[in-house]
Amino acid sequence: MSSDRPSLLLAQPLRRPSAGRIGGYLLLFVLGAAVGAAGALVQAGLFPGGLLLALAGAGGLFLGGARAAGSRAGAVAGAAGWLIAVILLTASRPEGDFLFSAGSGSYLFLLGGMALAVICATVAQGRQPDSGRVRLGK
Repeated sequence: MSSDRPSLLLAQPLRRPSAGRIGGYLLLFVLGAAVGAAGALVQAGLFPGGLLLALAGAGGLFLGGARAAGSRAGAVAGAAGWLIAVILLTASRPEGDFLFSAGSGSYLFLLGGMALAVICATVAQGRQPDSGRVRLGK
């Protein structure tokens, strides 16, 4: 075996994330929940501009989280908080109250937000090896 060819077996094992990174992901999760709750209120109140504003806020959080964390996990952390908040807000209460109506705007917010989460997590730059000769995509 030639020493010029990189071996995948010699790659460094994954390290545990630091406390700061875990705190950052937790902050992105909480921000995702806040953006989801705010978007749920705005999208119905100011349709169609509110829907666009809510989706722009969600997309900004997802892509900003991915860029800030330097990995796809930043987008996933924000998207997880957004999704949990939105799913909890769609459930009706025993009193009959609910936050989302059965209109097209609510479905566009739900599906559009999920699509944005997938797009931002996919577009985010993944981890690359440190050595220049084994960089992926070269």
